[in-house]
Amino acid sequence: MKPDPLLAVRRLAAWAGLLGAIVGITGLVGCGGGGGGGASPAPPPAEPTFTDRTVYSNAANASLATPSEARAVTRHTWASGTRTLAYTATAGHLTATQVGTGTAQASFFYVAYTLDGAALPTRPVTFFFNGGPGSASMWLHLGSFGPKRLAANMPSNQLVDRFALVDNAETLLDVSDLVFVDAVGTGQSQAIAPMTNRMFWGVEADARVFRDFIARWLEVNGRRESPRVVFGESYGTLRAALLAEELEAAGVGVDGVVLLSSILDYNSNCAVFDPGFVNCAGFLPSYAATAAHFNAATPPPADVDAFVLGSMDFADQRYGPAVAAFLAGTGQPDTTLISQLAAMSGAPVGTWQQQFSLQPDLYRERFRPGQLIGRYDSRIIGAVGSALARDGDPSLTVIETPFVNAINELLPQTLNYRNPSPYVSFTLAAINNWQWLHDGKGLPDGVPDLAAAMLLNPRLRVLSLNGRHDLATPFHQTVLDLRRFGNRPTISVQHIPGGHMTYLDDNGRRAQREVLGNFYRSLRTTP
Repeated sequence: MKPDPLLAVRRLAAWAGLLGAIVGITGLVGCGGGGGGGASPAPPPAEPTFTDRTVYSNAANASLATPSEARAVTRHTWASGTRTLAYTATAGHLTATQVGTGTAQASFFYVAYTLDGAALPTRPVTFFFNGGPGSASMWLHLGSFGPKRLAANMPSNQLVDRFALVDNAETLLDVSDLVFVDAVGTGQSQAIAPMTNRMFWGVEADARVFRDFIARWLEVNGRRESPRVVFGESYGTLRAALLAEELEAAGVGVDGVVLLSSILDYNSNCAVFDPGFVNCAGFLPSYAATAAHFNAATPPPADVDAFVLGSMDFADQRYGPAVAAFLAGTGQPDTTLISQLAAMSGAPVGTWQQQFSLQPDLYRERFRPGQLIGRYDSRIIGAVGSALARDGDPSLTVIETPFVNAINELLPQTLNYRNPSPYVSFTLAAINNWQWLHDGKGLPDGVPDLAAAMLLNPRLRVLSLNGRHDLATPFHQTVLDLRRFGNRPTISVQHIPGGHMTYLDDNGRRAQREVLGNFYRSLRTTP
């Protein structure tokens, strides 16, 4: 069977990627006056508050005649315990101009948090983006390592309209300035005429226009000497891999790449394909972690960490080779192996007999009769037909409304950015029009791109962070993909309890913050 790229999109979209979770899609046509080519002028002087009257559109053929680089700049104080940080927030648009030609490409909406009084030449700056493709970056912006975060307290089965917005004790602002960027056609980012949104809806065009934004932001803000990190989640990890090579090849350079909930190679993730095409061994440790969480493994593990590590070895040494033989038609699964898989995963023997290379959708449906476990966080469970399971993923349903409400309140009320257009958290048109071809493959593989970036810059450091309870981008498949690099001391891999958005779990966020702190301290110190 051949892979279906649209099926891949639907199954592997990042947060807000489910078709039943689309918010803020509009059909408005961008308006404004003036041209669109050539290098853009520097942004106007900062104003404490303003209304950007440009109308933005996420329609495939939409474009801006005249981009605005107006922005709202506000001053804030972060506090945690006895520590305080004074910082500046900038919310608005910046024109990405093509590296080498200076031609205007797209007007990117971004929110930047910069520490007041920092020594800029040595101060790192991190560019964050979610994935989808078609997802805005509000998830990372409001959930992860900004100065404020939503207190989601995952895992939770409670449906609420709002999460509290609190000072984030795990913010990265003390070690890096933070820039959260929305992809073209999401948030309020839009192409500039004669370009259209759809022209950036593809693996390669998307990476290049992000390169152009980063290069322009560094230039306008006088940060060309600052250490630079790109931080991508889900599809954003593929973007980060391509982007690292693009930045290095353009002479802009990058010092660090953070991959959160990776899908570097779409060809190796068995959820992309119809059953019986790709080995699903990379998912088994995530099934084991899920079973351990629900006390469904037999026997119940006394040491969960050791149990999960053991499941990784089992996947590599027993299950993976058996699936490979099964798919090749050279071997059939034996009853002992089936029983071991059922005991380890909590899924019934009959499910493993029905689909030996077990895909996550069937596992989620069969794990507990009459209930559906989350795709992005398998610790969240809802009864079939309930409000929690209504959109096909309880772990997305439980957070979607609070995040959308929060971004629509934060921008005008806290960051003083006002605009008549809705903030587009997810764009269905993007995934329906996405061009997946990359390096001659129908589905992309970002491992060679990241390897090329590391060849261009041997000091480039890569950190991969993954949640054990993520059934969209499983942590062990990331391990398998990164093994293609061999033993490189500049690549680190961490997996911890938590789902796709590991930072929504308080313990997971704290654990990641410690790892990230060490990562930032290591920048530019590699021999």
